[in-house]
Amino acid sequence: MCTQLLWSIMVRFVLSGTCGDVCVAGHDSGPVFEEQPSSLIYPEGLTEGKVTLSCQARANPAAAYRWLVNGTAVPLNLDRYTLVAGTLVISSPDPIRDTGSYQCLAINRCGTIISRAANLKFGYLHDFPPDGRSPQTINEGQGMFLACQPPPHYPALSYRWFLNEFPNFIRKDDGRWFVSQVTGNLYLAKAEPNDTANYFCFTTINMEVSTKSTFSKANQLTVVPDANPRKSAPTIKVRFLADTYALAGHTAQLECFAYGNPVPKVRWRKVDGLMPSKAGPTVEGPTLTLPELSFDDEGIYECEAYNSEGRDTYQGRINVQAQPEWLQVMTDSEVEISSDLQWSCVAAGKPRPSVRWLRNGQPLSTQDRVEVNGVHLRIINLALEDSGMYQCVAENKHGTIYSTAELRVQVQAPDFRLNPVRKLIPAARGGQVMIDCRPRAAPKPSLFWSRGTELLTNSSRITVTPDGILWIYNISRADEGKYTCFAENYLGKANSTGHLSVRDATKITLAPSNADINQGENVTLQCHASHDAAMDLTFTWSLNGVLLDLENSAGPYHRVEGKENTGDLLIVRAQLSQAGIYVCTAQTVVDSASASARLVVRGPPGPPGGLLVKNVAETSVELRWSRGYDNHSPIGKYVIMGRSPLSSEWRKMRTDPVNIEGNAESARVIGLIPWTDYEFRVIATNILGSGEPSMPSHIIRTLQAAPTVAPSGLAGGGGDRDELIVTWTPMAREYQNGDGFGYILAFRKKDTSSWTEVRVPRVESSRYVYYNSSLAAYTPFEVKIKAYNRKGEGPFSQVAVVHSAEEEPTVGPSSINATALSAFEIQVSWEPVQQLSANGILRGYEIRYWRQHEREAAADRVRTAGLDPTARVSGLRPSTRYHVAVLAYNSAGTGPPSPRTTVTTRKPPPNRPPGSVSWKAHGSRVTVRWDQVIAMHNESAILGYKVLYKHEDQAALKFLDKTKTSVSLPLPKDNGYIVLEIWSWGEGGDGPAHEIIVVIYCVTVGHCFKLNQLSALIQMI
Repeated sequence: MCTQLLWSIMVRFVLSGTCGDVCVAGHDSGPVFEEQPSSLIYPEGLTEGKVTLSCQARANPAAAYRWLVNGTAVPLNLDRYTLVAGTLVISSPDPIRDTGSYQCLAINRCGTIISRAANLKFGYLHDFPPDGRSPQTINEGQGMFLACQPPPHYPALSYRWFLNEFPNFIRKDDGRWFVSQVTGNLYLAKAEPNDTANYFCFTTINMEVSTKSTFSKANQLTVVPDANPRKSAPTIKVRFLADTYALAGHTAQLECFAYGNPVPKVRWRKVDGLMPSKAGPTVEGPTLTLPELSFDDEGIYECEAYNSEGRDTYQGRINVQAQPEWLQVMTDSEVEISSDLQWSCVAAGKPRPSVRWLRNGQPLSTQDRVEVNGVHLRIINLALEDSGMYQCVAENKHGTIYSTAELRVQVQAPDFRLNPVRKLIPAARGGQVMIDCRPRAAPKPSLFWSRGTELLTNSSRITVTPDGILWIYNISRADEGKYTCFAENYLGKANSTGHLSVRDATKITLAPSNADINQGENVTLQCHASHDAAMDLTFTWSLNGVLLDLENSAGPYHRVEGKENTGDLLIVRAQLSQAGIYVCTAQTVVDSASASARLVVRGPPGPPGGLLVKNVAETSVELRWSRGYDNHSPIGKYVIMGRSPLSSEWRKMRTDPVNIEGNAESARVIGLIPWTDYEFRVIATNILGSGEPSMPSHIIRTLQAAPTVAPSGLAGGGGDRDELIVTWTPMAREYQNGDGFGYILAFRKKDTSSWTEVRVPRVESSRYVYYNSSLAAYTPFEVKIKAYNRKGEGPFSQVAVVHSAEEEPTVGPSSINATALSAFEIQVSWEPVQQLSANGILRGYEIRYWRQHEREAAADRVRTAGLDPTARVSGLRPSTRYHVAVLAYNSAGTGPPSPRTTVTTRKPPPNRPPGSVSWKAHGSRVTVRWDQVIAMHNESAILGYKVLYKHEDQAALKFLDKTKTSVSLPLPKDNGYIVLEIWSWGEGGDGPAHEIIVVIYCVTVGHCFKLNQLSALIQMI
């Protein structure tokens, strides 16, 4: 094999005289990593384990491997180290000996590459110090924190706290508490007496192979009760950094927590833009979480802590940075000897990455023929020793990335075997032909041409280019014949021959014509040609230099079938994008001819460009734009569309002027809502319709203004004694007009002159409670309300009348009367209470009833829903004496009871249904009979019977005298059945029912049978 490689083999083979260390072109390949080591945190003290650092490269021949730690070779001959293929296994890892930065080298005879660095570090978490912690005392209503003071550790910890005993952890959803994951400290917004306890900081470290936790000594907290804890506005105590740096693609978390009484709530906003939707529900809480960071998330963020006593804010900036990422890398290259090479590696990242270069794992710098200039590597006058494996390395403080490519420097005598001159070269008469001569050779050979024995030189019709291409112009039949290319360099020479055949030229005989159509119309562009009859002719079409697909039947372009010399193009439902220069090309294998035409498609205008928002005011902005394409039809007018968070749909905006002429490039949008985010776009219109909208403007926020409308839903009433409660509907975002929003409530006793005003902060407030110990019950007040913000106050609402809290009625009903209706029901009546005695609005009456031997406290109660002075009470026991009292009630409660009365329920009805029930059909009627029900001495007397007759959707109830024990009822007209229920009734009520079903089959009119009679008749037949 060695004798056959010749000059295609790298110079090392020539120098050594063996094949073993030579990179063979077309056979061998340098190493390329398929798996590289990754950084690892290993638990300190886990001495029986192993650390595995992976490394695997694809190469031919297979790669050998070496490892470096902190730039020094790993002593693989020691028993502690094992190499499995390329993977390094470290037994009994030791922090002192093994901590460091590891890199894998993959080596074969084509070159060497080095892997990314993998950091091996050891994780640990020491125990908390055994020293006790100082107890803390705090007054009820105040805020405080307990310091975690975590022990030495690596890497970062997660923190939780528990109280008194494990695992009684503090709940994350308790808004009074907050555990900082930055410091581990426990914060309490407002202390309460039941917070007195022992608190323990619980820390956890998570590593890939294990988890460890430990907890502190007790932090004793004592909360001193206070009968009247002092209220306080929020004070932010946990602040995120003023400049927070985070990596793109990672998660950023900002912490913000405040002391205050009542317990403050926390909300977030992005000061210089819209809050990213990815923040989700964390915008209302102490920790703002932004996953999958992008550069759009960069900006200033504000947390606001607020309660009924005030607010506090804090701002800081998120700066998004990024690890290096390749934008352009080098690729494997085969380059001839003595030529030049230029490679570029471009990487993005923040901060901007630096780039360095390696050859076979060793640093490259500018020297001799090598020029290193940042992202560019240039090697001039390439030599064989420049072959090898090259790497460019981009790095910033957040990471390092590698790109690898192989360089092969070629040396070879001229050889046409892979790329000979074409054997048959057709050409058109009167045209031109290009004949390539591209042998494989390194260094570049000298090239020249001959026709037969004649050496060809440059003339008016013949050109031989420096790179060996032969051009023949204005071809005639006399140019037919054999043409030979000769190639020579200092390693040898070679030649290759082809035959030139001259054919008739292709010509366009009918060129396409210019066309002007409206959008959506069809058009045909004609194209005919003549050509050499011995050759095939094909037609192609292009639009603005782009070849059209004529084979897609669903597309807009179609061939018009016809003769071979016809290539007409049909355009179906033309669109604006299909306007331009169409070129028809008639082509054979030897030449082509072309002709062009312009197609104008008229349609709605294109989108306006350069949309800018200027002069932002409270309710208006100015828009400026540049004209888009009119698409060959003058623009008649513009329409401005806008949207805000209040409505995601685009809607037409009010403008000044109302109608925006087609020659305008600015307008004012009016009627906007103050302190609201908007974005806009502009749409142009002509006689053919409205075009595509412009790109949306950047989002702007209108300026703040005082509120312009009053809150709605003003009402109130109810509550406890000595209170006036006023309620209203919180104002929606679109009516707030600015921040620092709240309400001003004014009230006065009806028919007095002076108003009392109170401020109610917080937009979500919807009620106010006024307390006055001298306030009379159900006193009418006139109330009105208005909104305010940082810019001023809005108008008052209409005056509403609201009453102070009601008190229980002071008098009870009189003239109570109770009558037994049955064994189970009584009727109660009374003289009603006058409204003036109700201390409010009388809602109804409460009837209390209890058996004679029971206490009144155990009485059952029934309430009426209106002012009717009678009511029925059911569900009672028979033959039982009851006490009954009636009370008036309103929203505050019940008044004093009426004088009681007594009533005895009647004896119960017999508990037996009528017996021996039978029935018989006679023509169109049925007669039902039963036995008399006899009442016992402890049952109420029978007054009669009730018969319920049911057929399909019909029902009828008959009352019969007690002396009657039968009834005649009509039968259905057709086959069917009736349901009968029979029961006794008397003073004690209704007894149990006896139910029967009568099934009737009619053979003819008037001849009907019971079911058993019909069965017997059928058997006889």
